[in-house]
Amino acid sequence: MEEGMKPRTVHLQMSALSGYCNYLIKEGLLKSNPVRTVKRPKMEKRLPEYYTENAMDAYLQDSAHAAGEEELQILLTTDPQSKLAKELYERRLRRLIISILYTCGIRRAEIIGLQRNSLDTGRQTLRVKGKGDKMREIPLIPSLLQEISLYLHAASFMAGELSPQAPLLVTEKGHALYPEWVDRAVKQELQGRQGITGRKSPHVLRHSLATALLEEGADLNAIKEMLGHSSLAATEVYTHNSVERLKAQYMNAHPRAKNEETHD
Repeated sequence: MEEGMKPRTVHLQMSALSGYCNYLIKEGLLKSNPVRTVKRPKMEKRLPEYYTENAMDAYLQDSAHAAGEEELQILLTTDPQSKLAKELYERRLRRLIISILYTCGIRRAEIIGLQRNSLDTGRQTLRVKGKGDKMREIPLIPSLLQEISLYLHAASFMAGELSPQAPLLVTEKGHALYPEWVDRAVKQELQGRQGITGRKSPHVLRHSLATALLEEGADLNAIKEMLGHSSLAATEVYTHNSVERLKAQYMNAHPRAKNEETHD
C-alpha cells in the first residue's frame, strides 16, 4: 500500500487482496487469509449531498415560465408534431420532474411508477408505491398541484387521452419514462444553475428535501414516513448535514471560536 492513500482506496485494495486469498484457500494453496488480520483504516462517513433551499428556490423561480399557463397556451396553438411543440412540452415535463422530486422527496423508480390515478386532486395527495410495494400518501402543496394540472392538459394535447392506469408522466408520444430519461432531465435542468453544485441526480433532490425539512424543524418520524424509509436510522443520516452546517456557522460566527483560530 502506498503512503498517503485515502482510506476508501485502501479498503478497496484490501478487499481485492482478501478475495484473491480466499481463492487461493479454495485451491489449497493457502491455509488462511492473512488480510483478515490487517487492521483497516477508519473511513469517514459520507454525508448525503444536497442543494440549498436558496438554490432550489432560485431554480423554481427562474423556470416558472415553463410550467405556467402562458406557455401552455402557446403549446395548445401549435402543431403537436412540430419541433416547437416538442420543445415546449419536454421543457414542461423536465421542470415537473424536478418539482415532484424536490417537493415530494420520492425516488426515481417511484416517480416513473406514478399513474394518473395516483393523483387525488380532491384530497390533494399523491399515492406512491415504494420499496416492497408499500404504499404511502404524500400531501401536495397547491402550486405543485396546479403545475401537475397544467401538465396534464399539455400531455393530453401531445399524446391524446390516456387511461387512469397510464403513467402520470409520459413522453410527447405517450410512452412511459425510463431511468435514463429522468436522469438526463435532471442534469439538463440543473446544469449550470447558480448554487447547484456537485452531482445532478434525482437522489440528491430527495436528500435536499429531507435536509430542508430537518432544518425547518420537521419531526424526524414524519420525514421518515414521507420518504418511505423502513427504519428511522435511514432518516437520521440527514441530521448529520444539519449538524455539520451548524458547526460551520458556529466556527464562523462565535467570537471564542474566532479567537482560538487566531491563536493557532
